[in-house]
Amino acid sequence: MASITDPRVRGLLQEGTRTGKLAYTASDGRPLAAPVWFVVEGDEVVFNTGVQTAKGRAIARDPRLAMVVDIESPPYGFVQLQGVAEVSEDPDELLRTATAIADRYMGEDRAEEFGRRNGVPGEMVVRLRPTKLIAGFDMVE
Repeated sequence: MASITDPRVRGLLQEGTRTGKLAYTASDGRPLAAPVWFVVEGDEVVFNTGVQTAKGRAIARDPRLAMVVDIESPPYGFVQLQGVAEVSEDPDELLRTATAIADRYMGEDRAEEFGRRNGVPGEMVVRLRPTKLIAGFDMVE
């Protein structure tokens, strides 16, 4: 099994502004997926979502998640993370992670603005530590 500490895995996860495709389960058992902005912190993938969104309610109900991040052009590749989420509504952690995520996706010049906008009550920090990780690289040469 690949590891999040593997340089190729970490590089794929951290390069550019790729989105994570988050898979979770609806209350009636349907599989759902949604794109999320995220950052890697240590051995975890971290993203924020609203407590009352479909994702937020689903994670509170069943914290088992999967996320795929892929390279959408040749030579193609992907990382699939499976694990159990831990959540926090701590205001300081919300602001810090929202700002870090905004820095990645909106740029340094707008990070603080979007961090303040998204790191507010009603949002939560989701930490996904993979219990299983599958990766494929150089799918075509």
